[in-house]
Amino acid sequence: MGHREDLLEGAKRCLLEKGFARTTARDIVKESGTNLASIGYHYGSKDALLAQAYIALVEGVSDAFDAPGGTAATEPGSLERFQEVWSNIIATMEQPGSMWHLSMEIIAMGDQLPGVRDHLAKAQREGARGIIPMFMGGVEAEVGDDEVDTLGKFYMTLMMGLIAQWTFDPGTAASGAELTEGLRRLIAAAGPRKPSPA
Repeated sequence: MGHREDLLEGAKRCLLEKGFARTTARDIVKESGTNLASIGYHYGSKDALLAQAYIALVEGVSDAFDAPGGTAATEPGSLERFQEVWSNIIATMEQPGSMWHLSMEIIAMGDQLPGVRDHLAKAQREGARGIIPMFMGGVEAEVGDDEVDTLGKFYMTLMMGLIAQWTFDPGTAASGAELTEGLRRLIAAAGPRKPSPA
C-alpha cells in the first residue's frame, strides 16, 4: 500500500477507537506509519481524510445490508423485502464495536466538525441513491434524482432514526419486523377512503 491507502486505513482505525473529535492528525500519522505532510498532500486536510475514512467504513458495512451473496430472497418493492433489508441493517448495529455511533457524533458535534460535516453531506445524497436498489431492485446507476429526493430521503431518514435509537437504547430500538408492521398499518390507514355522504 502507498501513503494514501495507509492514511485511510489508519484514519479508519482511529475513528473506531477515538471518534472524530478526539482523533488528531498525529494519531493518524502514528497509526498509519506515514507523516503529517502526507495528509495535506493526499487529502487536503485531516477533516477531509476523516470524512473519507468514515465513508469507507459505511461502504464496508453496507455490504452487509443486502442478503448474503448479494441476492435478496424477497420480491423487490415488497413489504417482505422492506423487512429483510432493515433486518440486515439492524444486524450491523447490533454487532460489538458498531461504527454507527460515529454518525451520532457528527450530528451532535456538527458545528465543531464543519469540514467533516460538509464532506459527508455531499456523500449522503449518493448514499440515498445507493440504498434504493436494495429495497426496490435495479441498479444504482439507473436511480433518478426524483427517486433520490423521495424514496432515498425516506430511507435515509429511517436510517438516521434507527441509528439514534440503537445508540441511545438498543433494548427499545425498532426491529425490522416492527418497522414493517408500522409501514403496513400506515399503508392500510392511508388506503382508499369511502366518499363522504353528500
